[in-house]
Amino acid sequence: MTAGIGHNGGPSVASTSWRAHCWRRARADLLPVLPVEVVRTRVRRAKSLGLDYKTYAGVRATTGRDLVAFLFSSNALGVFRDGQPLDRGRAEKLDILPLDRHLGVGPGLDAHALGLRIEAVSARPLPVFGSQWAVMRNEAKAWLHAQGLPGNAVLMIGETDHERELMAAGGLAGFITGTHYFTGENHAI
Repeated sequence: MTAGIGHNGGPSVASTSWRAHCWRRARADLLPVLPVEVVRTRVRRAKSLGLDYKTYAGVRATTGRDLVAFLFSSNALGVFRDGQPLDRGRAEKLDILPLDRHLGVGPGLDAHALGLRIEAVSARPLPVFGSQWAVMRNEAKAWLHAQGLPGNAVLMIGETDHERELMAAGGLAGFITGTHYFTGENHAI
């Protein structure tokens, strides 16, 4: 069969092997090739932030930037009533965190008091459950602006779907559960 007008003489696009080759080539061209020392530096950075490399690399790949702050929820900290002590392991991990920490608390908790205990740069109540998306977005953006933070450089450590929704509404870098962050159990999103 002779090729028609416009045919470049290459293999048929219908060829499975040609499609596979094109897919492999396009995929390889998209993957970044990082020098080994860059990868090592990022592995050290992930470790210093208390994150596994896969989570850290995923946030970097998604946002295109490094993290500058964490937003912890009182749920992620395991604090559900005023004056409740912070679990020792969680307190120790917070003590060595090299980034600014911020705090969002659930209903009925004193944000200021808990914020002082964890040495948070800022502390505020989280939007109430059932808040409209626009309300959550506006509150998150206003908080980010007041703190001078780019949303896509702040990682939220929370526990609930409501907190995950707040992360999305505010345009934050990502969300991982407090269980994952503090104990290493893999519940990252």
